[in-house]
Amino acid sequence: MVAIEARAIPHPSGMTAESVVIQPDGQHEWIELQECTDYRALDRLELLKKIRAAGIAGLGGAGFPTAVKLAPKSTQVIDTLILNGAECEPYITADDILMQVRANELIAGTLLLSHILHHPKNLLIGVEDNKPKAIAALKAAVAGAAVNDPEAAKIKVVAFPTKYPSGGAKQLIQILTGREIPSGHHSADIGVICVNVGTAVASWRAIRYGEPLISRVTTVVGEALQTQRNIDALIGTPISYLLEQHGFDASRASRVVMGGPMMGFSLLDMDAPVIKTTNCILAPSKQELPPPEPAQACIRCGMCAEACPVSLLPQQLFWYAQAEDFERLESHNLFDCIECGACSYVCPSSIPLVQYYRAAKGSIRLNDLEKEKADRSRLRFEFRKARIAKEEAEKEAKRLARQKAAEEAKKKLAEKAAEAPAARTTTTATTDVVSAAVAKASAVQVSPDEQKAKLERLLAAAKNGLEFAQKPLVPNEAGAVITEEQLEKQRARIKQAELKVTEAEKKLAEFATNQASAAQANASTAPVAPTAPAADPNDPVAAAIARAQAKLTMSPEDKARANLESLRSRLAKAEEKVAAAKTEGSANLDALEQGASKLRDKIAEAEAELKALGITEIAPVAAPQPAAVVEAPAAAPETVEQNAAQAAIEKAKAKAAAMANMSDDEKRAEQIQSLQNRLQKARERLAKAEAENDPNIEAFRAGVTKLEEKLNEMA
Repeated sequence: MVAIEARAIPHPSGMTAESVVIQPDGQHEWIELQECTDYRALDRLELLKKIRAAGIAGLGGAGFPTAVKLAPKSTQVIDTLILNGAECEPYITADDILMQVRANELIAGTLLLSHILHHPKNLLIGVEDNKPKAIAALKAAVAGAAVNDPEAAKIKVVAFPTKYPSGGAKQLIQILTGREIPSGHHSADIGVICVNVGTAVASWRAIRYGEPLISRVTTVVGEALQTQRNIDALIGTPISYLLEQHGFDASRASRVVMGGPMMGFSLLDMDAPVIKTTNCILAPSKQELPPPEPAQACIRCGMCAEACPVSLLPQQLFWYAQAEDFERLESHNLFDCIECGACSYVCPSSIPLVQYYRAAKGSIRLNDLEKEKADRSRLRFEFRKARIAKEEAEKEAKRLARQKAAEEAKKKLAEKAAEAPAARTTTTATTDVVSAAVAKASAVQVSPDEQKAKLERLLAAAKNGLEFAQKPLVPNEAGAVITEEQLEKQRARIKQAELKVTEAEKKLAEFATNQASAAQANASTAPVAPTAPAADPNDPVAAAIARAQAKLTMSPEDKARANLESLRSRLAKAEEKVAAAKTEGSANLDALEQGASKLRDKIAEAEAELKALGITEIAPVAAPQPAAVVEAPAAAPETVEQNAAQAAIEKAKAKAAAMANMSDDEKRAEQIQSLQNRLQKARERLAKAEAENDPNIEAFRAGVTKLEEKLNEMA
């Protein structure tokens, strides 16, 4: 191999293509070939594989892959095999000389193809009657083969009148069988397979001797040549070399044509190579094949329609091709045209009709490819758009579900807080309310002004987010056009930001309404304990904190009794769960029994604590009510293992005492460490909110920003 580069190819367009350039050594030595003496011992698929690997294609001019043609569909029953021995055009005698000198190989190839096609009942070799030597050679070869193979006796050599273009596959099938191939169908659809005689010989040599297709018989003819003959030309040989070997006189030649005078085309570059479909190189003189006359206007004589072998309307096709009316061209069966050139030959106006048809066919194929690509792109875009819409709908549904769950939780908490004063005598109701109070007891009580300021900050952050989302999109530096996907994402961000603003405004309005109701209630009812802040009955958190603060006024004896009563109530519930688990055979029985055992130990510790205080008679004690609700604190059963409020206060006192003993630098370091811990937790909550698309993302982000500012100030 010398190079892989763009070289001229034998094509009407004169284009170049990537080609492998090789330099032969001139010795003509074969590599080791895999011969097959009995092809009937091989599977048919294996035979097709060998034919495909040898590169066998139609040598009559179409170049259709032979392995594909010999593998019809299961629904196509083949009853006739035709070997095409009719020359395509005048001047060409390649098939004629092949049938004369390789008749025995042609008969062997016919039997091979018959075996691959499951032995069709009709085996025909069609030859024009102007080839008497070829007909005689074939009949003699059939008689000789019938001695050893009875199937060879089925082969019929059929001679028929010479008339162009009887060498076409559709025309030959109609001549020999009387069957006509419908428009848009193949010959296999009517049970016929047609193969060129050169293809049959090449297939036989590929199976019998393992030879790939590296050469073909080519006719080199024309008055501009000193020698005119048929040669076995190697595929890839430059046509200029063949012309040189045959004494080509460029001054006498009008042009060089690959193919015949009817369907061939002029070569623009003589260095183009011989290919598998090069059945003829025609070098006519200027007198033999003068240049075509200039095209004139169509006179609508109708001679082209009379000459058309497939009964088309060439005149109509010409007009539609000029107008590029592809739909009408297809409706008038343009692709049934075999491009025989008969219409152009008889046209008195010298219109190159076939060239118009070839160009129109290429344009239609190109449009079909572009349409197919556009359809695939449209389907991909629609699918992507639907997928994005589905994802946005799912996100919106999840957000609404979370919002609804949060509202229901708030509603249930408010209902429990409203029912708490009436249900303090029952242990179950008290447990839920006091647990909520203890959970909030360790937090610093937020004043109404601070709550209002927080809600206003949330509203401002939501409005800033909406303003940022509404900013128009700007193309990048490369000037890329803003896509529909980017616009869809922006609309989704704007919609989400608007929902956040609406929710923030709603919370601020509800807070203002609650504050107004609380102020009116406080104005109508005088507080009994003016030193304690009034608890809003509509705020369960404030009420719980008030009750937790009221517990601080209880005596140690009352606290111990309340703790003991709470532990006993919890033990009773735990024992009920243990009994139920034993009955049901639950897998959680061991865990429940361990919990009950721990409660018994704690009850023993609480009783020991009361005895240490000098109390032998143990009676239940009620937890105190908030000062703003009743005149004097009233006790109710406590529902936690330890007094969480007292523990929080004691912890705060201990921390304050420790801080008092610290230096200024130590206090500052302690505060920085505390802020860093809070900032880390705030960032974790923000990351979780962003991952879950939480509607309160802006509030979390504002909290992180505030902590970062405080930390920067401390640093």
